[in-house]
Amino acid sequence: MYRTMSSLATATEILIHASEWLKLLLETLGALSIAAGMCAAVADLVRGSRAGNVQFTATRFTLARYLALALEFQLASDVLETAISPEWQKIGELAAIAAIRTALNYFLTRELKEGRQYAGTPASP
Repeated sequence: MYRTMSSLATATEILIHASEWLKLLLETLGALSIAAGMCAAVADLVRGSRAGNVQFTATRFTLARYLALALEFQLASDVLETAISPEWQKIGELAAIAAIRTALNYFLTRELKEGRQYAGTPASP
């Protein structure tokens, strides 16, 4: 019986540590998505200024796509954190954060679709 409890505790500890590493990876991917979006937006601006035709709306859409992806990674990280330590305070924090990030993602996606329709290009799903 003692050996079974020890094995269960060890397996639980391994799972918690693996989940913490996965959470860190998701947060890092979110940050990298933002950095990549910033680089893509700056590159668009530089190319446009050299050509004499800066397209701010297209650049905003480029950045918005990366931000939406980053929000998804961050939300996944928050969900995983709550699964690791399901305390009521953490669950409440996750609910607030999830609501804010979901609303931001919704409006970013809606703006992308409206902008694509306005520009005459097909909106991606």
